[in-house]
Amino acid sequence: MARIQAFEAHTKHYDAWFDRHPLVYQSELQAISQQLLENGVGIEIGVGTGRFAAPLQIRYGVEPSEKMCALAARHPIQLIRGVAESLPVAPAQFDFVLMVTTLCFVEDVIQSFREIHRILRQKGLLILGFVDKESSVGRSYQQNRAESRFYRDASFYTFSEVLSFLSKTGFIEDKIHQTLFQPLDQIKKIQPVRTGYGEGSFVVINANKK
Repeated sequence: MARIQAFEAHTKHYDAWFDRHPLVYQSELQAISQQLLENGVGIEIGVGTGRFAAPLQIRYGVEPSEKMCALAARHPIQLIRGVAESLPVAPAQFDFVLMVTTLCFVEDVIQSFREIHRILRQKGLLILGFVDKESSVGRSYQQNRAESRFYRDASFYTFSEVLSFLSKTGFIEDKIHQTLFQPLDQIKKIQPVRTGYGEGSFVVINANKK
């Protein structure tokens, strides 16, 4: 069962977060955009209200929440209702798959990655953006999860755990970028994008389908 209750109940509050934190949002977009293919057909899993797929010109999105889909429909995205663990998509349909801050809400990470592997074409890419559990933002989210509408039921993962999940499901990491080097409320300008991990709270992994 997808963890969508909070997103159904607080859809507009979720979407407004991006307007309340524009520099964080732009920093994350910048980090992801450096990993995207210049050509190819992509899909975002956990497309939400379309805040990433739309500016990144990704034409397809999977989302389990009906209310999130209703907001995403304002963008030119072909929406598919479904969950990551059982994607209603035929095999080998996409050149790349994007998943941003969705990993912590899926029930079964391994099964989700297997499904992504299935729908990717040969040599396809999974571009995975997530908050590192061991980062300052990751620790803050965990410490304050009881007060959070969205993160109280989330499962955060370390960089090493994510690499292990990828390895077990037929992916090998290629490029790794990071951003968000300060607490979110202290960010006063768009953050740089650096290679590697361990400093920035938001990590983007580009993983190749074996």
